[in-house]
Amino acid sequence: MRKIIHCDADCFFAAIEMRDDPSLRCLPIAVGGSADRRGVISTCNYEARRYGVHSAMPSATARRLCPDLIILPNRMDVYREVSLRMRHIFYEYTDLVEPLSLDEAFLDVTDSPHCDGSATRIAQLIRSRIERDLGITVSAGVAPNKFLAKVASDWRKPDGLFVITPKQVEHFVQQLPVRKIHGVGKATAARLAEVNVKTCGDLQKFSVFELCQRYGQFGQRLYDLSRGQDERQVIPSRRRKSLSVEHTYPEDLPDLAHCLNQFPELLQTLASRLRRLEDEYQVVKIFVKLKFADFSGTTVERAGQTLNMVDYHALCAQAFERGNHSPVRLLGVGVRFVDLREDQAFYQLDLFD
Repeated sequence: MRKIIHCDADCFFAAIEMRDDPSLRCLPIAVGGSADRRGVISTCNYEARRYGVHSAMPSATARRLCPDLIILPNRMDVYREVSLRMRHIFYEYTDLVEPLSLDEAFLDVTDSPHCDGSATRIAQLIRSRIERDLGITVSAGVAPNKFLAKVASDWRKPDGLFVITPKQVEHFVQQLPVRKIHGVGKATAARLAEVNVKTCGDLQKFSVFELCQRYGQFGQRLYDLSRGQDERQVIPSRRRKSLSVEHTYPEDLPDLAHCLNQFPELLQTLASRLRRLEDEYQVVKIFVKLKFADFSGTTVERAGQTLNMVDYHALCAQAFERGNHSPVRLLGVGVRFVDLREDQAFYQLDLFD
């Protein structure tokens, strides 16, 4: 039986801003782009969340919900430095650390010699160390697998610790809302509600065959996770799978020609970032991402190994057609990789290019 901890910093960017400026602690604050320049909220503190502000929300919308909201520009260098120090604390207790982002990670402490092998005590130590040394709080979940550990870390946020022991798994998942399953969004939750499925206990009434018939390959995952079963291992090395450059424009780009005019600058930035990567990455696909004035979006990709302007223009035209020629607020270009350092790394090329 494995012992997995999921650590998730509480409102990470905002927490660092409040740490460095204590006068902000009781005020609604967010980190993100300017409201008058079509910025987007990266994260916000819990005071701001009471007004309905959340990450990925347009800053202008956030300001309407909370007129007193203080929106701060990001200080990514500071956030990365704190993230690295937090990761060093994780490594003091286990080598099996799988970062998911700057502010969260899975830890496998199954064979850790610390705290007499108690995952709960290790999680308590990690949380107290981070608060003492870094001045921010972290919520943690302890469970026999990654799925339940991630659910548990969110159970008592902020600044909480929740433990699901092996004996508690069966009872815990019976009551767990299906929306807590990663991949169950509003649309899937609505489809499940149509057959009276609101909890994992409800989902357990269906056979794996029935779920696969209804939901395809995702049906197998629904079957397993609704029973608290997750065999994924903590993978200590997470390598980059893609690289992209995006820009949100102060005014909508009204037509395809205006979109295409932005590509020289975007591709130059992308090429500059690609040159800083190690040789072990091989580009296998190129893609273009558009977000339209109504905040809907689309991504178009194709096989390719070079930053060819003609190919990117063609992808952009295809994406623009999908949006029914709506004005464009965000334009992005990128590539997808194969990591040549991974064992048996391979890539299946398209038959028709």
